[in-house]
Amino acid sequence: MGVLEGKVAVVTGAGRGLGRSHALLLAQEGAKVVVNDLGAESDGTGESSDPADNVVKEIKDAGGVAVANYESVADFQGAKRIIDCAIDNFGKLDILVNNAGFVRDRISFNMSEEDWDAVVAVHLKGTFNCGRWACGYFREQSKEGKLGNGRIINTSSHSGLLGNVGQANYGAAKAGIAALTIIWAMEMERYKVTCNAIAPMARTRMTEVSLPPPSVEGQFDEFATENVSPLVVYLASDQAQNITGRVISIRGGKLESFQPWHIAKSIDIGRRWTVNEIGERIHELGDFSAP
Repeated sequence: MGVLEGKVAVVTGAGRGLGRSHALLLAQEGAKVVVNDLGAESDGTGESSDPADNVVKEIKDAGGVAVANYESVADFQGAKRIIDCAIDNFGKLDILVNNAGFVRDRISFNMSEEDWDAVVAVHLKGTFNCGRWACGYFREQSKEGKLGNGRIINTSSHSGLLGNVGQANYGAAKAGIAALTIIWAMEMERYKVTCNAIAPMARTRMTEVSLPPPSVEGQFDEFATENVSPLVVYLASDQAQNITGRVISIRGGKLESFQPWHIAKSIDIGRRWTVNEIGERIHELGDFSAP
């Protein structure tokens, strides 16, 4: 019996890459899975039902249970239909994995408004959209005494946490997702719902140009998507009930925990500062040179 036996999960952007790996392992561990994917290209354009359908077939061929959903997470009402798909088909929702996304990399002075809006819409707004409806559902179920342990697992990025040239849109959205994760953890704690984020590093359509090709057969492939999914399954399981509001990185065999923003050092003079006083003492707070 898998660690998610009897659970129902939604995975957005599950037709390819990391989402596909998550959906397959969730199903392997016993969850019934809604495989959501718009079927867009790596830049967010186009639509196709094939990616979601193909993953559903893989799950069913392996003896699992899954249904496809083709809604866009960037559509507020469409996100509700994604959540409703789980409830309508399987009677409930236990796990939401927010994974959908694409990139349109540009240096900021070359980035169009459309490039900004599209990436922020799918990553940050899309995460909010699905989480908003899931949180509402979890709250109602908790009030009725029906909810066990709800789970929300978001996808942040090293680009959002550490920065990356050419990804102002993507990085800002992913940093926002990390903050959203902390807030949801606070808001949903009373309902026994945990919210965490992963910061994965894996070879997908979005990253294949910047990561090395797969390892030779028989060697550990540090950037295989399958390396990331065990963390998602663990955070989705009952074993992780006491872990919430965290951002955890996984790359290859390395598991790392990020700390949220915190005050590193402070100076209090007990009155209003002058401009000159700030200039004289600000470097006592630390090194402010460019990272």
